[in-house]
Amino acid sequence: MPTLLLRYRTGEEIKEGDRVLYHGNPATVGLVACDPNDPRSEAAWHMREQGGGVMILDPMESGRTFIPADFLAEYEDLEFVSRG
Repeated sequence: MPTLLLRYRTGEEIKEGDRVLYHGNPATVGLVACDPNDPRSEAAWHMREQGGGVMILDPMESGRTFIPADFLAEYEDLEFVSRG
């Protein structure tokens, strides 16, 4: 499985710590699972089970939400705000 380059709908690369709006609420990107050789067990698990993606930390709405890489291009409720 190759390394993925995950991007927001606007084209910016998704990075851990990014400040975002998730369903209109302030949130952060807590995990980017894009490298099958990532030594972190959580990232490796998401790569194996979901094929990669991002974990959004949204304390106001859902807590933690994983968005699979295949859905990011069409995911309207995730908006980049700034780098963390």
